Amino acid sequence: MAAYEIIIADDHPLFRSALQQALTMGLGENVRLVEAASIAELEALLNQGASWDLVLLDLNMPGAYGFSGLVLLRGQYPHLPVVMVSALEDSAVVARSREFGASGFIPKSSPLETIQEAVRAVLDGDVWWPSNTQEVAHLSDEAKAASEGLASLTPQQFRVLTMVCDGLLNKQIAYELSVSEATIKAHVTAIFRKLGVRTRTQAALLLQQMGSIPS
Repeated sequence: MAAYEIIIADDHPLFRSALQQALTMGLGENVRLVEAASIAELEALLNQGASWDLVLLDLNMPGAYGFSGLVLLRGQYPHLPVVMVSALEDSAVVARSREFGASGFIPKSSPLETIQEAVRAVLDGDVWWPSNTQEVAHLSDEAKAASEGLASLTPQQFRVLTMVCDGLLNKQIAYELSVSEATIKAHVTAIFRKLGVRTRTQAALLLQQMGSIPS
């Protein structure tokens, strides 16, 4: 049985393969690596109840807006370390990852040795951040409230919210999720209450804020 179980969540097959190679070389037979190409696939893996040790999460994943995927994971699985992996290497992106609760940040341009070093550090209970990271302003009260609201959503509510943000009507969401329209209405009501909003537009704007990068 593998000593470590890691999920690689990235929608680019080539980069998932690169991470597989780096971690297999670095950790050998002590690691079990499983891939997810979307937030929905990631949730399905987490729901299996396996004792995952780490999630490597791409910043821009299908089914999420920017940091909303990270916020969802921190809310639903607070004890599971999440390391962000992104081609966006701006210090503001790294700092916001830290503020939203990530255990580390790996730039996609990193050499294999750096990726291995970062993953080993987090598996050992530490954190890992690029050496050139600069501190930026902390999250605003508005951003904190938005992240707390998102973190309180169930995975199904989060899925409904992303569909609302994509402009789907309750009837269309119900069809996509194979549930009744009444169930979707109940979800939307609960989502509005948790996010402190009154309209679909306000909910969509709040979610889209998670995709914005501070200047």
